Amino acid sequence: MISFLLALLIFVSTLNQTKAVDPTEGFVSLPLNLTNFVIQRPYDVPEDQRYSFVDGVHKLWVFSTDKPHTLVSRTSPRTEIRIHGYDYSSGIWQFEGYGYVPNGTSGVCIMQVFGASPHATTLMLRIYNSSLFYYRDPALIPNVYDKWFRLNVIHDVDAAKVQVYIDGVSTYEAAGRGGTSHYFKCGVYAQDDDSYYMESRWKGIKVLKKM
Repeated sequence: MISFLLALLIFVSTLNQTKAVDPTEGFVSLPLNLTNFVIQRPYDVPEDQRYSFVDGVHKLWVFSTDKPHTLVSRTSPRTEIRIHGYDYSSGIWQFEGYGYVPNGTSGVCIMQVFGASPHATTLMLRIYNSSLFYYRDPALIPNVYDKWFRLNVIHDVDAAKVQVYIDGVSTYEAAGRGGTSHYFKCGVYAQDDDSYYMESRWKGIKVLKKM
């Protein structure tokens, strides 16, 4: 009887952990339009050769042989949306977006919370061989290719905490990484073991804040 009750408690606990919720509850969605989306792309190609916006979908792609986004940068190739106008240094902020990664894209960061100390980023979400990772480890979810997923990232600066939700399910929580200024980015930014062609698509992008 005791073992049955214990098994039931574990089952109920597991269900609660995987139950979908609305991560935006209690947050205020801030005004956002195309002027807030700064496209960072290889400096030597026109924007329309690495980015498109059609029917509400942002499509961003880059090649492993591409140049950095500025002449002086020594970073890897990228085509990213840098959300402008909502840099923050305190409070509780949230990114929401629906992401899509086509089959074959790998070794790439598709979303980041920029700003940390001594690191450059507080969070990176990367794709390796069809799975979504927090940096290089751990894996958060498998089989993300060729389907839309809802991504919510909550950054509580004062509590030094970052939470990741996939399709409304709390998937990962990590400690903050310091820094005095932060902002959100999404797209494709080549990492180690990158594929030759990298692409991600985004729609329904929002920036929210807990007031």
